[in-house]
Amino acid sequence: MLAPTSSTDAGKRLRAVRKLLRLSMREVEHLSREIALKQNAPDYFISRNWLGDIEAGKLKPNIYRLKSLSLIYRLGLDELLSFFGVDIADAGTEQALVGLPHTYLVTPTLGGAQSTLVAPLELREKVDFGSTNLVSRMFESWGEIPVALLQHMDWRNSLYGYIGIEDRTLYPMLRPGSFVQIDSQQTKVQPDGWHDEFERPIYFVELRDTYMCSWCEVDGSQLVLLPSAQSGKKARHVRYPGDAGIVGRVTAVTMCIAEVRGV
Repeated sequence: MLAPTSSTDAGKRLRAVRKLLRLSMREVEHLSREIALKQNAPDYFISRNWLGDIEAGKLKPNIYRLKSLSLIYRLGLDELLSFFGVDIADAGTEQALVGLPHTYLVTPTLGGAQSTLVAPLELREKVDFGSTNLVSRMFESWGEIPVALLQHMDWRNSLYGYIGIEDRTLYPMLRPGSFVQIDSQQTKVQPDGWHDEFERPIYFVELRDTYMCSWCEVDGSQLVLLPSAQSGKKARHVRYPGDAGIVGRVTAVTMCIAEVRGV
């Protein structure tokens, strides 16, 4: 049995996860409102004030009484929660209800050993999968991915990143919501050697407050982050390596290429 966790420690852990995903409290509030609307259940809504109190250790969700009832009634906690319309079995699939806005690194620590990782897109029913430039040992299709399987992959040399639904830096080569594989051994910007933009290396870059996925050039002490012409964005210059670090080169990508139109 796990040792009891204080409200303060639990709040700090929740805050660390939120920071890892580069989400503000306002964004969490907005995303929870989307879930509440899609589920037609206002109880899913999380206000900024409530989240702040939880992270500060002022509140603790009272799941302990539910645990007591599950022990007394000889019912699994997942079954007891289903009485209230919370289906734990669908938790992995339901991550697709909302797409996260920011680009971030995906690590196996974001899930448990028996959990599944779902590409955080509005997919499954709303989009078709289009697998493009799959390199090395990538999955044949995306949906639910067992985290235990990811733990057997070579995390020393490969990382996985998610392109935020608001990130159109390399559109349409990397569409918002893409899931990319990153070779963390390739951190030196290749200055030439390609014939066109499809061969040009793409790099996953960590900045002070965000991640970006783009073509790159080194200009003295500056790293130039180059967007695609179709993105409508301008090149961004940042101090290098002071304000930017190359996480690695993108070696594979899986992304949706079309929405399924409603009948």
